[in-house]
Amino acid sequence: MLEKFLIWWQQLVIQLQQASLWYQLAAIAGCLLLAVLVNRLVGQRLRDSGGQGLRHMALRSSDRILLPFSLATLLAISSGMFAQYQLSQNLLQLFIPIALALGVIRLLVYILRKAFLSSPLVKSAEPVIAITIWLLVVLHLADWLTPLMQLMDALAFTLGESRISLLGAVKLTLVIVLAFTLALWLAELLNQQLKKAKHVSPSMQVGFSKFSKFLLITIAFLIALNAVGINLSSLAVFGGALGVGLGFGLQRIASNFISGFILVLDRSVKPGDVISVGDNFGWVHELKARYVVVRNREGVDTLIPNENLITSEVINWSYEDRNVRVKILVQVSYDDDPEQAMALMLQCANKSSRVLNEPAPTVMLKSFADNGIELELRVWIADPEYGADTVKSDINVAIWRAFKQAAITIPYPQRDLHVKSGTLPTASE
Repeated sequence: MLEKFLIWWQQLVIQLQQASLWYQLAAIAGCLLLAVLVNRLVGQRLRDSGGQGLRHMALRSSDRILLPFSLATLLAISSGMFAQYQLSQNLLQLFIPIALALGVIRLLVYILRKAFLSSPLVKSAEPVIAITIWLLVVLHLADWLTPLMQLMDALAFTLGESRISLLGAVKLTLVIVLAFTLALWLAELLNQQLKKAKHVSPSMQVGFSKFSKFLLITIAFLIALNAVGINLSSLAVFGGALGVGLGFGLQRIASNFISGFILVLDRSVKPGDVISVGDNFGWVHELKARYVVVRNREGVDTLIPNENLITSEVINWSYEDRNVRVKILVQVSYDDDPEQAMALMLQCANKSSRVLNEPAPTVMLKSFADNGIELELRVWIADPEYGADTVKSDINVAIWRAFKQAAITIPYPQRDLHVKSGTLPTASE
């Protein structure tokens, strides 16, 4: 062990005495300074141009990947120049994969955070990515990567006409994960851009988002299979089996998936609509591939399968017009003037800020009930997702105060009891 250390120390001393080593260190320092300068100039240029949409994405990504990738590019150019003048370039060749590894780690972590929601699984995957890439760099620098890949390729077995090796399985897994992550990232990026489009309706935004996500994932899956050398024609048998599975076990899933596209295309239910499905009332928060998220006034989300919205009766309170009429019933005594009560009720209609001036509130005498004269106040609101209870409460309190000041009585329930006189039968009878 001591002999190896002495040999390494002697080689280091010899290299330090060579001028080419100092040239390489100077080149590395110059490349680093130039890369930092390029990163700042490009970042400032993007900030001055406005950080919105794709520019905002370019700004955020440049802060993470521009520095290491530009450094690797400059180091590669310097290595080529050293090779042209027949100078030693071993130190430059050492720093190039390190800079590339740093850039790849930052790029993959950035895409992973944008493609998936923040969760403990995503956070735990970030150090795994970093450790894996740095391990590959160490194996490459130690010249162990090629023998390890040959060993993994030798661990294989033949299944029919296909040869399946450990190296091929690892490649397939990595390519599928990378392709799916890129597909989800692009789908989320397209979804964010569609949300900013003012001339695209919410239902069409959801439709384009679903279709693009499905298309990108399908393309990513096919590219991943083709990249590892799997013949796509061999998937014909799998496609037939999948069709049989859809006909039996996956029938409801396929029905909900197709129903989701129907809802998007016919625009019967859109994000923001206020709907009633059975006992569920609320506004449509999201349109998913398999279900619709309906949020009620208590903040509770109900997941309703898309098939239910197609096959059952749905009340859409805001299909064509968001205005909804609210009715408030009040009874007054037969001893009071109903016209005066109706005028007071009409004045109290505007006590709620949610009541619209157009259509104007109206009051009518509904009927002569058992306990009193039944009056009905009708007002219109434009935000049915917040319910009508608060509107009724504000107006009822105002009506009660107005009736109390005008000495108008709200009658209690009344029943007339008639007692007939007579004699009770005696015990002997």
